[in-house]
Amino acid sequence: MGIRTGQQYLDKLNSMKPHVMIDGEMVSENIADHPSFANVARTYARLFDMQHEPEHAAALTYDSPTTGDKVSASFLVPRTKEDLAHRRAAIRTWAEYSHGFLGRTGDYMNSALTALAAAEKWFAQADPMFGENIRRYYEHCRENDLLATHTLIPPQANRSVSGSQQMGGQLSARVVEEREDGIVVQGARMLATIAPIADELLVFPSTLLRGTPEDAPYSYAFAVPNDADGVRYLCRTSLHHGGSRHDEPLASRFEEMDAVVVFDNVFVPNERIFMLGHPELCNGFYSETGAGALMTHQVVTRTIAKSEFYLGLASEIADSIGIDGFQHIQEDLAELIQTVEIGKALMAASEAEAAVNDDGVMLPKWSTLNAARNWYPKVAQRFPQIIRKFSASGLMALPGEADVAGEALPDIELYLQAKTLTGPERVRLFKLAFDASISSFSGRQGLYEYFFFGDPVRMAGALVNSYDRGPVRARVREFLARED
Repeated sequence: MGIRTGQQYLDKLNSMKPHVMIDGEMVSENIADHPSFANVARTYARLFDMQHEPEHAAALTYDSPTTGDKVSASFLVPRTKEDLAHRRAAIRTWAEYSHGFLGRTGDYMNSALTALAAAEKWFAQADPMFGENIRRYYEHCRENDLLATHTLIPPQANRSVSGSQQMGGQLSARVVEEREDGIVVQGARMLATIAPIADELLVFPSTLLRGTPEDAPYSYAFAVPNDADGVRYLCRTSLHHGGSRHDEPLASRFEEMDAVVVFDNVFVPNERIFMLGHPELCNGFYSETGAGALMTHQVVTRTIAKSEFYLGLASEIADSIGIDGFQHIQEDLAELIQTVEIGKALMAASEAEAAVNDDGVMLPKWSTLNAARNWYPKVAQRFPQIIRKFSASGLMALPGEADVAGEALPDIELYLQAKTLTGPERVRLFKLAFDASISSFSGRQGLYEYFFFGDPVRMAGALVNSYDRGPVRARVREFLARED
């Protein structure tokens, strides 16, 4: 089959029967047409359509090694640095369309599946069947252009104990039965972004397992269809409040739903199980297979596009109201420029120093990407602060689209004009600034980016413990011992 069109994606979505709870309503059919999901589903459909357009096809696709059909370049196993550049071009094409506000486009989990499928030797440490399963599943997703999300951590009931100990071990999703033909899973996981509009749900290891026998029921990797029997999604309230493209320009397009996943005696057949037990292996699921490197390669590419968006938005605001010549404004613009260029430099360095791993996969340099993923969540918190500073009270006095089109138009044209914009143009720009800096949508974006890879403090500790500081320490000792 190869790459899908947007309409094929929407038709498949509407044919599924998930169990989705949102605002007291249970939705189980025509999910792509539900008001809480329709807009973002059509945004995702647009991404699928871009694969077929001549101006994007070369970046977004490649020829399937098994069928020759065009398939998504996010499934390309990188064997050379040129392959890495092809993958980045594909990721950047989608990221620039969404300006980095879509955090769960298909290329994110596709990157994980691509690395995992090439790591059959690693899976064979537990059972050769697991490596074969992940490779076949990867090919299934590649040839059918499926959209997958994932769920990773246990619910937050008692953070003072591990996930396997929450509420006596009954809270977190766990294997409650092993059968000849598969396993049965009971419990909950979070946080499944875009779950209602995905084709598949990947349930991968938490990586915070202690490696004890008690952790074995919580040690697994598997995939289920989005509408598998016994899977329920508990969604938060939508952060798109029904406004138009004019009034909620970001939320009306890019509001990705987040959900808690409940597994109510969910059966997973053997062919969809990629790891079972082996908590010590589960803790290395991302780092030892290369999945973490390819996933982070996707994330850094996306966040560069997001940094560029905020630089562009801040520059438009500054020019429009004539503050671009003030030194304190230029200082903030310089900060945004630095963020863009540092992100691009880290990406370039990671690819320049890429190396082939034991599975023949060309992986970008992990220590560089690891630095990028520790750095960005913190600097990104400055983006909305800068937009609020530039816009100031202009964010507090914004009439809606209905006013621009109604009797208030003469007042808007006279009193809300800017140095370089008409009144209606200024309102539209500042509506975008509002949605990017002060709306509930922007608040969720800030939280999402800050905790994207987990607790920043824990991540910092992992960075310190994994980074080889031996050579630089040796240089210091050599200097102290030097007798010139």
